[in-house]
Amino acid sequence: MGISVRQFEQLQQRVSGNKRAARKPAEPAVAHQIILGVDPSLRGTGYGVIRLGGSEPETVAQGTIKCPARLERSRCLKEISATLREVIQKHQPTVCAIEGLFFAQNVKTALTMGEARGAALAVLAELGLEIFEIAPRKVKQSIVGYGNAQKIAVAKMVQRMLALKELPEPDAADALALALTWSHLHKRFAIDPAQKL
Repeated sequence: MGISVRQFEQLQQRVSGNKRAARKPAEPAVAHQIILGVDPSLRGTGYGVIRLGGSEPETVAQGTIKCPARLERSRCLKEISATLREVIQKHQPTVCAIEGLFFAQNVKTALTMGEARGAALAVLAELGLEIFEIAPRKVKQSIVGYGNAQKIAVAKMVQRMLALKELPEPDAADALALALTWSHLHKRFAIDPAQKL
């Protein structure tokens, strides 16, 4: 049987005679029930909200924030922020899993993706969500069992895992996959949790 870091520190304090510090109650762990997944992109940011607590996760909301090519970048960033704010206020998630950075050969593409990601992160932080970054490869490994899986394979597994009647749009499927992966990585005995931002 293992002990947590906090339990170990309390044990050390008791052994060293610092009983006052040892009696300090541990902070209660937040049990996240509603998880938001965000797959940021300037022209198609996917989002997915799932609820935990039952025998299987349940889809609460999903969609893609679509910005046509004719729309200026600044307007796209505003749309991403506004839509995510509405989703968060409506469904009240307490934690968000966002896609981690990836290697891009094109610098302009990387900068544009970074802007969309920044617009999303600003709203998430502003509204007080805990934010975790998960690498795309880890999401594919968690959902499909293979780190180089195709997007369609991820979408089909998400559909199956959440018992969806229809295949979700690609960006929404990726967002739902992020939320599901977060739930897998943060189970009680998880070895490799997601990186908190």
